[in-house]
Amino acid sequence: MTDERLLATARGDEPADLVLTGGRVVNVLTAEIDEVDVALSGGRIAGLGRYDGREVIDLEGAFLAPGLIDAHVHVESSMVTPSQYARAVVPRGTTTVIADPHEIANVLGLSGIQLMLDDSADLPLSVFFMAPSCVPATRLETSGAELSAKDLLRLRANPRVIGLAEVMNFPAVAHGDPEVLEKIDAFSDLVVDGHAPLLSGPDLQAYVAAGITSDHECTSADEAREKLQLGMTVFLREGTAAKNLVDLLEVVTEATRDRVCMCTDDRHAAELLDEGHIDHLLRLAIGRGLDPLTALRAATWNPARHFRLWDRGAIVPGLRGDIMAFDDLEAPRPHMVLSNGVVSARNGEMLTADAPRDIPSGDSVHIDWARVNLRVGAQGSRLRVIGLVPDQILTVELVLEARIEHGAAVADTERDILKMAVVERHGRSGNVGLGFVKGIGMRRGAMATSVAHDHHNLVLIGVDDESMLSAGRQISRMGGGMAVSVGEHVLAAVPLPIAGLMSDASLVDVRRQIEAAAAAARDLGCSLKDPFMTMSFLSLEVIPSLKLTDRGLVDVERLELVDLWSD
Repeated sequence: MTDERLLATARGDEPADLVLTGGRVVNVLTAEIDEVDVALSGGRIAGLGRYDGREVIDLEGAFLAPGLIDAHVHVESSMVTPSQYARAVVPRGTTTVIADPHEIANVLGLSGIQLMLDDSADLPLSVFFMAPSCVPATRLETSGAELSAKDLLRLRANPRVIGLAEVMNFPAVAHGDPEVLEKIDAFSDLVVDGHAPLLSGPDLQAYVAAGITSDHECTSADEAREKLQLGMTVFLREGTAAKNLVDLLEVVTEATRDRVCMCTDDRHAAELLDEGHIDHLLRLAIGRGLDPLTALRAATWNPARHFRLWDRGAIVPGLRGDIMAFDDLEAPRPHMVLSNGVVSARNGEMLTADAPRDIPSGDSVHIDWARVNLRVGAQGSRLRVIGLVPDQILTVELVLEARIEHGAAVADTERDILKMAVVERHGRSGNVGLGFVKGIGMRRGAMATSVAHDHHNLVLIGVDDESMLSAGRQISRMGGGMAVSVGEHVLAAVPLPIAGLMSDASLVDVRRQIEAAAAAARDLGCSLKDPFMTMSFLSLEVIPSLKLTDRGLVDVERLELVDLWSD
């Protein structure tokens, strides 16, 4: 319905609610910068020019750009609730995120998605959701819930559910799996996002032909270029575990600049607080040579168009008053942020106070520890070992000589080979998957986490079984979280009682707890900057090439279980 008052303000017949004057407006549509006032009325932009207003803010030469949009994020990976997450990202200029709640959905199903919808309502941050397509990600894991196409259709009635989230089982799509195609068909009139790491050639052609329109998993310019050539939108990702933005910048040209967006995917508390959110991606891209106006377009207008959010993405009449002010075009650092026409943050701090939100936690860790056996009986001499790739969530398959003691394969710290276990925690199967991983660096003790994409079973990595079991039991006592142990002694712990994924504390408090746990792991020899983020992806069986779930080792290229013993 047309707002007559908005039109009267645009004509100059009625004063604006707020006028931003003295600024330089970045036009992401024409790649121009204009020195004009911005008039706002009823939360929307009424006009650009010279206006009178009931309130006037002099920007003293600052740049104005549209509020930033994260094209793909799992809010749960911040390990705080959406309302706490907003307090971290809005002061950084982010006013909209497109969230995929498949983390909590894999634990709690539709009730978990409803929890996220409820907690993200009425925030200075617009949180839109994509219906999670992969609960579970594949049949090679045990998750806490299963969502069919019929289940997902129940979400469509909510106006903040705007499409189908990343379709991760790309082999199933390419080969026409009826269950996966049913979900795609259910959302064929909306946006269907992709997840296709290293997919190329005829299988990629089939994946695109199914109606999937984007990918955020590109790790090389050649991979991104092929997907752009086939009509996909490529998301430039810079998260905590996966950092791909710089490697993809060469594909952003005059011809492709309309079909790239920016996303964080998974970003932990320390990076959000120290580096920032999408604003960090802007500075990184611009610092590596991308034109600032092209970079801003990729973080505003492009994602708004991709997700059909017609009411935002630019500073033009009629759109939402989502705006950020900053002083340096070469390194944008917002000092004022407006959400829906209201100043919501200044100088890195939120101005609005949230009412207390009651978020149910519940017990989501159901493990009978008396049945958990971590012994790997010797059945050969050579093991398939998961090999870490620095700064990536990709892994490689290694075949290495096993260290055998008393008839069982054990960790070998001299070669940086640790034991890994994935313990089903949803009370559905009691499975325990066992394997080994190289590249962690620990020389004693163990780490454990209930954050394990995407099934979120309990992952244990360590030098000895006693330490691994001790860390795991601590997580059970907390109802989810992270722990570091040596023998029976727990050195550090991070409680995550909400689905075993999120804390009810602030981001600052969670960051402090995570850093203490990471420091404890480093004291035991761990060489990883963010050990728990890396751990959380070692059981994700849709990211090449070798992963471990509760059902065993998975060869991701073939998407099938393989024997731990190669001989």
